[in-house]
Amino acid sequence: MSRPFSPRGPSSGSPFIRINGKIRAREVRVIGGDGHQLGVMTLNDALNLARKEGVDLVEIAPTAQPPVCKVVDYGKYRYELAKKDKESKKHHHAGKVKEIQLSANIDPHDFGVKFSHAVDFLCEDMKVKLALRFRGREMAHTEFGFQVVNKFINNAAPWAHPDATPKLVGKSINVMLSPLPRNKRAKHPGEGQTPVNHASTPHADGSPPSVNSHAAPAASDAESNAPASSPKPAAPQKPAGFANNPFSNLDVGHLEKGASPGDAAAA
Repeated sequence: MSRPFSPRGPSSGSPFIRINGKIRAREVRVIGGDGHQLGVMTLNDALNLARKEGVDLVEIAPTAQPPVCKVVDYGKYRYELAKKDKESKKHHHAGKVKEIQLSANIDPHDFGVKFSHAVDFLCEDMKVKLALRFRGREMAHTEFGFQVVNKFINNAAPWAHPDATPKLVGKSINVMLSPLPRNKRAKHPGEGQTPVNHASTPHADGSPPSVNSHAAPAASDAESNAPASSPKPAAPQKPAGFANNPFSNLDVGHLEKGASPGDAAAA
């Protein structure tokens, strides 16, 4: 099965740009490569000027009267357009709204996690919507919910300001936080923090840092401090003779002088 051919023209996402012979105007306003205006001239004169400089004649404002063209390399011009488009997309999410949901009996750890997420959104120029919803009989004590919301707003004061005071709408408290301008906003808490390696930090007296001073160096110090010629305890010597001597347990201390072993046995 054959596949359809890809279109030869520019894609739908990129604008159509006329260059050189595709420009249809009789007269054009020409801008040089350095940004200075060269005045209004005929299309042929503008093409000859671009041909002499070895670049292209690019139409940058087709709706103007007369159209505005620039003497510049077409590849360089497309690269600059793509770079500007990429930079604009980075700040395109400035109008986005992120929602943070809270509760009247929120845990302090969960409160800190949600607050850190809100600071991340605010530092990226996003708005944050706080929504605290009451459940069941929590509506009898709405003051606890207002305390949580006001605490969140006070903690976020270095990065944002509330658009209005928190209001109770139905069963939830809603408030919108808008980021402060960049010159008045505090820096992100995670910026400029570098991990400290205590093993490589020199001591207060200027001595070099110690590396892995644990049991192994202590053992080596003990070995170095031990005397060089310390005698080892001698092993007990076994008596010479048979291993299973039948007379080894015989008591001969009571034998009198001149008595025979047979008399001691008879006694």
